[in-house]
Formats: sequence, structure tokens, C-alpha cells
Amino acid sequence: MVDILSELNPQQQKAVGAKPGPVLVLAGPGSGKTRVLTYRIAYLIAALGVPSYQIMAVTFTNKAAREMGKRVDGLLGGKTDGLWLGTFHAICGRILRREASYLPIDHNYVIYDADDQTALVKRVIQEKGLNHKDYRPSQVLGKISMAKNDLMGPDEFPVESYRDETIQSIYRAYQGYLVASNALDFDDMLLYTANLLESDPKIRAKYAQRFQHVLVDEFQDTNKAQYYLLYHLASYHQNIFVVGDEDQSIYRWRGADYHNIQRFTKDFSGAEKILLEQNYRSTQTILDAAVAVIDRNPNRTVKSLFSDRGAGQAIVVQEAADDHDEASYVVETISRQLMLGNATESDFAIMYRTNAQSRLLEEAFRRANMNYRLVGAQRFYGRREVKDMIAFLKVIYNPKDEVSLARVINLPPRGIGSVTLESLQSVATKAGLSSGEVLLALASGDGQSGVVADLGRSADRLLPFARLLADWHQDVSHSPLTDLFDRVLLDTEYEPYIKADSDETQDRWANVMELRQVLLEYEDQGLAAFLEAMALVADQDTLPESLDAPTMMTLHTAKGLEFPQVFIIGLDENILPHSRSRDEPEEMAEERRLFYVGMTRAKDRLYLLRARRRRSPYGSYETMQPSRFLNDLPEELYKGKIGNGFRYGNDFDVNAYQWDSVYGRTDRRKASKPAAVREQQFFSDMRVEHPVYGEGRVKNSRLEYGDETVEVYFEGLGLKALVASIAGLKTLDD
Repeated sequence: MVDILSELNPQQQKAVGAKPGPVLVLAGPGSGKTRVLTYRIAYLIAALGVPSYQIMAVTFTNKAAREMGKRVDGLLGGKTDGLWLGTFHAICGRILRREASYLPIDHNYVIYDADDQTALVKRVIQEKGLNHKDYRPSQVLGKISMAKNDLMGPDEFPVESYRDETIQSIYRAYQGYLVASNALDFDDMLLYTANLLESDPKIRAKYAQRFQHVLVDEFQDTNKAQYYLLYHLASYHQNIFVVGDEDQSIYRWRGADYHNIQRFTKDFSGAEKILLEQNYRSTQTILDAAVAVIDRNPNRTVKSLFSDRGAGQAIVVQEAADDHDEASYVVETISRQLMLGNATESDFAIMYRTNAQSRLLEEAFRRANMNYRLVGAQRFYGRREVKDMIAFLKVIYNPKDEVSLARVINLPPRGIGSVTLESLQSVATKAGLSSGEVLLALASGDGQSGVVADLGRSADRLLPFARLLADWHQDVSHSPLTDLFDRVLLDTEYEPYIKADSDETQDRWANVMELRQVLLEYEDQGLAAFLEAMALVADQDTLPESLDAPTMMTLHTAKGLEFPQVFIIGLDENILPHSRSRDEPEEMAEERRLFYVGMTRAKDRLYLLRARRRRSPYGSYETMQPSRFLNDLPEELYKGKIGNGFRYGNDFDVNAYQWDSVYGRTDRRKASKPAAVREQQFFSDMRVEHPVYGEGRVKNSRLEYGDETVEVYFEGLGLKALVASIAGLKTLDD
């Protein structure tokens, strides 16, 4: 171990060799946190003699877990039998399968992915006679997810309005259907495990005593459920080693809470705190610029990031005429460097705030006849034919799975329409069974004639599929996975169906065969392990180790990655930072962290781009304001211009400008600054009149920079963004 420690820098040595007890490692970007975690595991086993089966290490992605496992094996020569190393969900899955007798579900539960959850919520909303526009499934699921992340079931769901009361009723019905389907969603895996450890002292003692040491990666991204899960697991030995960075917490929208770092120091008194500040990725110029941006955020530990790689090249700040020119600049810059032999295709990454920003980039790459790779678009496991076959396997494994059954019962079409399916579901509900259990009863004809009789004429339509399901379910425990897979394809005639159903015949069938290849890897582990792995796969887990093209991705997806050259586009107000963050200090702080994460992905060169105008959803152009984050860059660190004299803080006066979205002009008005506006005067859908543009209708309005900005749609002219104090708008009575 002395030789191993000699491979680390002094800060890393201090962390790896820390005495047992609670340890908080705050690791700057590119500082080798994965290396520290890996060496810490090896140190515990080789130097302190801790048995590997008494160690649990938790990560956020399967890719990170695989990488860490390989490194530990390499350090110890494979002496890691019994080590619990995996994602939060994978670890919880292992515990829940073992302790299923304490849960409202069986051990052979299935995990519902995002599409399954959406389908189930849609069903509940429809059954309650609610309007999908008033209660959008994605928004309802977001509310349910946040509640679960905060360890709140339907009964604890906060109700402050009639809408909250309705969402609570949807949550209760949704959860009831999950239990009836013997299914969990992702959040349930954390919620059930945390609640089990909280409520049952024997179960808590069992796991807390077993694991002498608990190690955690990306601690700043944990939510409340994950925090208390870790808290209980470390409650006996108090040996918890967490690595994180408040400055890289970018998942608040899904429940992550960087304040868990503060909770950690409070709940584990006397915790040792160690900083990792040496960066092995970026040049000093990139680090200095990133630190200048993030230092504006409150509630953080100040870190002095340094690199031995030298100053490097200046950051490039480019202001394009419009969003098309912005995309063209990226592609032309990459093309020029490739032509000169200064870089390879895989050196480049283009990052943006939202997925929609990729469209113009894709068009620019296609015009240039250049390859590109899009991360976070439709993944392999999200393709229709792949989800079809996984749904077949899920309902075979767990016939109670209502969502998967509804997906495949008429796939390929076999005459089971919505009326027949509703009849089946109604009979099942009346009998206190799942639809799959009714089908198995129908196939067996073993005396449950009452249930079968209630199906009436629907029984004849359902019987062929019922027999198939019964045969498959009977074979699930003793047939190789690929044999079962082949039987489903043959029995359903899925191949001719898919080849007749799409213009992308070869690609879609190739995807089915690729899934069969994946199944081969799970022949020894069984169907349960395969289904769990498929449910928990993440975007980054599908990213190839080597890339042969420029990569495009959102800034959220870029977390944990690095590239020699990085372009960040869309550095305009209301894009980055996003418009939703405008009135929320915590949201704005996270937008700043997101930009910081993007900047620190770059190893050698960093390009920051904005556009003076962008096309709006209404077809007209909107004049854009530069992102406030650009104003934080020290002038000596970049080359280029942050345009049109826009500055923030005391230097920026939004009231002095009038934007013309149609012609893309920015006109300086020789007007005195009006008094700050305190109350909003214009509201969505209000009819107004402009002295030049005539009558229009308000689409959006907001108070900002001491005035009210009103977006008005004028027939024939499109959308215009107007400053209320100088626009001369009058309201019209409907």
C-alpha cells in the first residue's frame, strides 16, 4: 500500500489514508475523485484488513460502478469477492429482493421506466375524468417524484390547494396500481429501502452492522431519501466516506440537494474535511475562468483550483449574428481544425442547455457532410421494438404487470381491442386479481369458472394470448433466456410484423437481434437480473468508450465527461441561465453551477457562444441579451467581444432598450430611466393596442430589472418583446 499511496498527490494521500470514521472529501472537477474512491477501497482491504464483503460503495451510474470495479480489481489482483459496488438503485434492488416479505410487493417485482410510469398516470387521470391539459402526466409525475424523494407517501403529500388535493388523489391511485401490478418505479426503490431501514430496527441493524464502511460518489447529487438511506446504513460503525462538490450539484430539479453536505457535518460530528484542488484535466486559464464564475455563488466551500498543465490558450468568446450563424461557426471551426490536422473528430463536444438546441447544429453538420454523435437522444433501450420485447419479458416474469400487459396483449394485432381490454381489466378488478392472473386462469380452465364466465364473449378473443402467456410463464424458470426470447418472437410472429410495419425494416430488426445479444450476457444471472439492469440503464451508460465524431449533449448529460475541446452555445439570458431561474435565487445558483460544470469539461480549448437574435416559436426573430455569466469572465482570460455594450449589475439598464423581434434591431432610446415598476399590469391573453403595431394579444409578461417586459403577438407581425414603460401599450376590453 505504500507504493500505491506514492502514486497519489498529497491531498489524495490524505483522503485515501484517512483514519476510520466520517470523512468528507470535497473534490474539485478533474481532481481525481474516482481515483481517490478506488484507492480508498483498496486501502481498506489491503492496509486495514477490512473484508471486501463488509464494504459498500455507491455511485450514480453503472458506467462509474464498472470503472471503479475494474480499478479496484487491478489494484488488488481481483480480491474483491462480496464487495457491494453499484448505483443507489442497484444497491436498493438487492436489499428489496432480500427483504420483500416486509414490503407490499413480492420479490419478483418489476421496475417501471419513465414510459411505463407515464402510461399508468395517464390511465389514472383518464379514470378520474380529468383533463390531460390541466393535469399533464409529466408534471403530475414530477410532483409525485419530488414527494417520494422527500420520503412522503400519498398520505403525507402536502395539500395547499384544490389542485394539490387532486394530485394527491392521483398519487394514491397511481401507487395502488403499482402495488397491484407488483411493480416499483425508480423513486419507490429509494423510498421503500429508506423507510424499511427507518422503521425496522432489526433490518437496520442487519445491514448497518454488516457494512463496516460505506463509500459514496457524487454526494452533492443525493436527495433526501438517498441521504437517510446512507445515514441508516452507516449508523452502527459511523465509517462513512463521501466524495462530492457543492459547485457541481446540478440536479435540483430531480430532488438533489447539495445541502446534504451541511447535514453530513451536522449528523456526523467530528467528520474530517479534505479538499482536492489539483486539477489534472484543464489548463489554468480554463480553471481561472470557471472559478471566477462559480465564486459568485453563496453557500459553498471556496476552492483554489490549480493545474500543472500551464496557462494554455485563451478562451474564445464568439457572438454570432443569429442562431444559424452560431451553429455554422461551430461546424466551420471543427472542420477547419480537422483539415489542418490539429485535432480528431472525437476531440470535440458541443454542449447546450436544452435538447431542442441541437436541431440547428444537426442541420449544420449535415450541410457540411460531417458525422456527429447525439447523446441523450432516443437511446437503444428507448426504441419501440426494444421496449416491445422487454415488455413481453416483463409480463412473462410478472403477469401482474398491467402496463406491460396492455402494451403487448395486442402486439402484433390479434383482435384484442380497447373494449376487450377494458372488459378484462373490469373483471380483474371485480375479482381482486390482476389482468394477467385472469388470463392465466382462462388458459388453465382449472375451476375458476366464475372469473372466466364473467369475461363473456371476450374470452374467445383473449384465449389464444392467454395460452401463450401461460406457456411462456411456465418456461421462465427453466428455459435459457435466449430460448424464451426466440419462442416469443416465433409464437407472436413478431419478425414479419416488424418487417412489414416500417420503412426502417433492417435497422429495427437489427435492434431486436442486438437485444438478443444482450440477453446472452445474462444467461447465468436470470431474467430478474436482466430486467433490473435494463430498467436502470442511463444515458451515459450507453455512451461508447471511444467516439469517432463530434459529440453533442446537454450540459446535464456532460457531467463526469471530458473532451479536449468544448463549445458551449446559447449563452444568452433566458437560455443560460434559463428563464425559469429568473426569480429564484436557488435556481439561478444552479444555472451558474451548470455553466461551471460545462466549462470544466474542457481540457485544452473552450469556446463560449451566443447569438444576437434567435428565431422564436412564432417564426419571428427575438433580439437576445448576453448571459450574465459572460460578464463574470476576467477580460485577460478570453479573446472576442461580449457585444453591444450589454453589462449587468449597475452597468446594465434594460429600460434603455426597445427590442424589435421582427427586424432584429436593438435601438438605443434617448430616454430618461423610468421609475421601477412594483406590480404587473399586463397578463397572458389580455388584448392590447400598440401605437405602431396595432392590436395584439399578450402571450407572456414578467417583472425584471425594475420594469415589466411584455411579449405580444401581433397578427401579421409575429411576437414582439416590449418594455411596458416606453411601449405605449393600452389595454382593450374584450
